[in-house]
Amino acid sequence: MVSVTGAVGTVVESAQDAFGAFKVLRRSGLVDPTRPKELLTTVKRAKIIGPCAAAVAHGADEYPEAGAVADEHGELTFGELNAHANALANFLLSSGIKPGSVIGVIARDHRGLLTTMSAAGKAGFRLAMMNTGFGKTQFAEVAEREKIVAMLYDEEFTDLADTLPADTLRIVTWVDGNRPIGDGVRTLDDIVDSGDSSTPPEPAEWGGLVILTSGTTGLPKGAQRSKMSPFASALLLDRIPIPQRSAMVIVSPIFHSTGFALWGVGTALGNKTVVMRRFDAEKTLAAIAEHKAEVLVAVPTMLHRMVALGPDVIGKYDVSSLKIIVLAGSALSPTLSEAVQDTFGDVLYNLYGSTEVAIATVAQPKELRLAPGTVGRAPVTSRLALFDADGKRISGTNVRGRLFVRNGAPFEGYTDGRNKEIIDGYMSTGDMARFDEHGLLHIDGRDDDMIVSGGENVYPLEVENLLGRHPDIDDVAVIGVDDDEYGKRLRAFIVVAEHANPTPEDIKAHVKGHLARYKVPRDVVFVDDLPRNPTGKLVRRHLPTGPL
Repeated sequence: MVSVTGAVGTVVESAQDAFGAFKVLRRSGLVDPTRPKELLTTVKRAKIIGPCAAAVAHGADEYPEAGAVADEHGELTFGELNAHANALANFLLSSGIKPGSVIGVIARDHRGLLTTMSAAGKAGFRLAMMNTGFGKTQFAEVAEREKIVAMLYDEEFTDLADTLPADTLRIVTWVDGNRPIGDGVRTLDDIVDSGDSSTPPEPAEWGGLVILTSGTTGLPKGAQRSKMSPFASALLLDRIPIPQRSAMVIVSPIFHSTGFALWGVGTALGNKTVVMRRFDAEKTLAAIAEHKAEVLVAVPTMLHRMVALGPDVIGKYDVSSLKIIVLAGSALSPTLSEAVQDTFGDVLYNLYGSTEVAIATVAQPKELRLAPGTVGRAPVTSRLALFDADGKRISGTNVRGRLFVRNGAPFEGYTDGRNKEIIDGYMSTGDMARFDEHGLLHIDGRDDDMIVSGGENVYPLEVENLLGRHPDIDDVAVIGVDDDEYGKRLRAFIVVAEHANPTPEDIKAHVKGHLARYKVPRDVVFVDDLPRNPTGKLVRRHLPTGPL
């Protein structure tokens, strides 16, 4: 009887999710039930060529002359971007690469990356999205593990491409002109200018995607997805009102989950995506003003730099069109949360998730005013659960536990065969979290970041957030290091604000005045900057843990 009841409950829950997701998609304009033929065509396309290619092809059908992407080379319409993707797909197929094969791309945000993403789907290839922060060893190891047979890359990554086997097909996606293109290497510009832009043969099925984890603790793992739920977009659209036929500035890397997801959903809604290869705070403001963008997608370190420009610089640009700032990639401190909304208005949406669990929660502007730094609430189809160290479910206000998520867009396991821990259908995020008195979720750090110092449990993120509010501190990281007396102790790495000159004693006194004595860092190290990856996450393994 228990199992039957559980099965019935699952069926009811699934039906509720499907109905709720459909309502969200209809409300957002992504689904129009009055045009059933178009809806069926879109669903079929997405299933066969994937969401990227389907979104671009839909735009080419519906509004071919509308802008699809703007970068340093200018602007491409949906029709042009679709034609470029066709030409690349046909070239790769004619080169002998079979559907189902894995191709890789390492490129910054520009038309070449978006063309490659769409072309891979049209040809039935699995696309591995390589991290632009890779070193040679990481790049070569990941390429070998994923069995990549062709690599598309920006000219600046030629040294990485040179580590690949000699028989790997190479295509340069962006040419700076600083070094010669190798013999036998084609450029994407040549291919789209002279290639066959007709629709390629339809593959039997979508080849899928491999989006790499951040690799903050070691070699990045490949999170594979070969199926995409038609309701996955509802995870974004339920709590973020992304507009239709407008403009979005995306400065968060598109090779990573957040930038990829926002580009896909925004493109499906007919938006023009404005991208730049390298982030520049003031140029981002200029892009918002020029394109009258309603949406900005960024990571916390980028917004920190934009706010730091100050009112005189920010005031030079008309950013009144901006209605939504989507932030993700790394933890949002309460200080930055307040500073962004004080600067740009109550337009901030804090998205929390991961490559593995997709979108878990979103905090809306009012929630961020109520509880700065919160990651908010679960959108439709997403469910949250806290478990203790023994795998027992826990509840209550401000009771900390291991966060697990269940939703309609989980990954299918890592490409090396491993998977995340799963309890009762919920997948581990690897984070510690708690619900406050308003029902809003707060992330307290990684479950493996907690240290035991003198018998007391200490979460470094709590100390980081406190120090982040200090006016003399521009950036901060706190980690645990070995200690002969206490087992572990805290070490704080401080990037000092301009014109400030705090001492280690000042830092320690500040923490002692606000938190328990055992949470005071015993070591305070001043540094010029902190090691962060392209998505803004702190790479803790690059911080020194030995004797100072």
